[in-house]
Amino acid sequence: MTTATAVPGTSLLSPTNHALVLIDFQSQMAFATRSIDIAALRNNVSLIAKGAAGFKVPVVLTTVAETSFSGPLFPELPAVFPGQQVFDRTSMNTWEDAPVIAEINRIGQQRLVLAGLWTGVCIVGPALSAIEQGFEVYVITDACGDVSDEAHERAVMRMVQAGAVPITSVQYLLELQRDWARAETYGLTTGIAREHAGGYGLGIQYAKAMFGAQEGGH
Repeated sequence: MTTATAVPGTSLLSPTNHALVLIDFQSQMAFATRSIDIAALRNNVSLIAKGAAGFKVPVVLTTVAETSFSGPLFPELPAVFPGQQVFDRTSMNTWEDAPVIAEINRIGQQRLVLAGLWTGVCIVGPALSAIEQGFEVYVITDACGDVSDEAHERAVMRMVQAGAVPITSVQYLLELQRDWARAETYGLTTGIAREHAGGYGLGIQYAKAMFGAQEGGH
């Protein structure tokens, strides 16, 4: 007989068991993105960036051909991570860039969460490469985009078949919090959700304003 215990599964994300890698959120990449509305994408990127920063998750920022072709990062990212180093590459596959890999090794996490543009190139490349080298890979699929729905969906399917785990931006934030009784990050999580989590965020605002509700109570 199996006995249940009140402990989380080891496959769940926590602030201390992964690194977040944000790849090529740049103007030129966004111009051709069609699988997600760019305003929605920028909102989701802001949500996960603020969540990672607030929970002190190690974050890697990377661009490709920033000054010669693809342009700067979405402004949301340097606003959340002021002064943080951005690794600029020539390779489409982030995993083939030695300085990025040196940073991954310095951070020392075996579990990586990826998001970026485009799903079928700049996310598939590092996802498959990292999995082959023994890393666990999660992909925030609604913080990724591609030149068509087909391109995005086939890329996600290919990564899942290789062993990657697909998640969403709100799922990422709430998995970091996981227990509303964690008072030290309650305000952080609900504040990010109010600003970036659509109808769910409005629901939090409404419940607090109208009833003084708080998720941590019984």
